[in-house]
Amino acid sequence: MKPFRGILAGAVLLATNSAAMCAQARQAAAPVSNGTTTIAVSGSGVDQLTTAIIHSKENVPNGMIQKSTEIVDLTGDLKGRVLYHVTSVFDFAHGTLVNTGDQVYSGTVAGSAPVMIHDDKFRFDVNLTTGVEHGRVSLFDHIAGPKVRCSLDVVGTGTSAEGNPTFTYTGQCTFLGG
Repeated sequence: MKPFRGILAGAVLLATNSAAMCAQARQAAAPVSNGTTTIAVSGSGVDQLTTAIIHSKENVPNGMIQKSTEIVDLTGDLKGRVLYHVTSVFDFAHGTLVNTGDQVYSGTVAGSAPVMIHDDKFRFDVNLTTGVEHGRVSLFDHIAGPKVRCSLDVVGTGTSAEGNPTFTYTGQCTFLGG
């Protein structure tokens, strides 16, 4: 009976190895995944408006255009800072403010290695009468660190004790493979 067990054990081992080799061959023949991973992100932030550097102010019909540099601190899934070069268009006749420009985020995304990402598509709208603020951030232009793109929706939550605008953000970040 011993020889039969030895033959049976050898056959099982051969079948197992053959199955493993077939699986490896299928994986090698399958298209390679690009390795992207998308995650939901959320958190909050503070726009350090009280320390803004005002570069210019121009009076225009119904309002003013101001260009400045500000720092925004982020907490939550994105932990870091944004250097925010903003053009603020105030329309006092309609009670609105629109912020656009360029910004660079430097920090981590969900515990990643440090990244730097640029955005030149952001837009924040503020109702100057009610104080309601909302915006969209598109951190898509990779500068350094892991390749990641983040799309965020931002909602104002008021002001800090120092008078700086506060907000929450939600969205998604996609880590790009290879």
